[in-house]
Amino acid sequence: MVFRGAIFDVDGVLVASPHERAWRETLRGFAEPARFTTEFYQAHVAGRPRLEGARSALEHLGVANAAERAVAYADKKQALIDRLIAAGSFDAFPDAVRLAAALQGAGLRLALASSSKNAATMLSHLTLPDGRPLLSIFDADLSGTGVPRGKPDPALFLLAAEALDIPPAQCLVVEDAPAGILAAHGGGMAGLGIARLGDEALLQSAGADLVVTSLDQVDIDALANGMLRARQNPEAPSLA
Repeated sequence: MVFRGAIFDVDGVLVASPHERAWRETLRGFAEPARFTTEFYQAHVAGRPRLEGARSALEHLGVANAAERAVAYADKKQALIDRLIAAGSFDAFPDAVRLAAALQGAGLRLALASSSKNAATMLSHLTLPDGRPLLSIFDADLSGTGVPRGKPDPALFLLAAEALDIPPAQCLVVEDAPAGILAAHGGGMAGLGIARLGDEALLQSAGADLVVTSLDQVDIDALANGMLRARQNPEAPSLA
């Protein structure tokens, strides 16, 4: 099956966003922030809608009345993330920008599908090396779209495939969170895991079809033939 579309998560995939930092810093008053490690974030919060992520974090930290207190925690986190975004406290990952541009150049249609309602705001501030807005190479943006259930439910990715007018089986999902990989598979799509945080095992256990530590490692030519694999020569130049 030839890949005709690619669906990108934003936080942790395209953008080094301040979400993890915001969740951790605003945890004070609910639980000890030091317990909110990167591993905890990836396992219990990343990829989920805001309120669901807040509830999941508090529940896994053993906070009493987690469901009720999750609203206040989510609101507190959002207020901080708004300030961090306004201050420009984020950057695009160069390897992800190169991959997105290379996939577009190879004829794939691209969509954004992040649980975060802040994704478009962040991407609107970022540009491609040639000066074009990063958002300009995406054919659809489903980020922040309301769905009955967040990841690992595949609803958001299925909406993205529909927006691209491409069958799910011909779509590749690029994710950094186990919940996102599970959502990709739940929707009948291939899942490419990017392990930027030494979390290869988490992504592999979620069933990622390929896990890389840099998106420059993805073999673009193989994708054109329906194969998701790493480049055979790891020393080859990065994606143009």
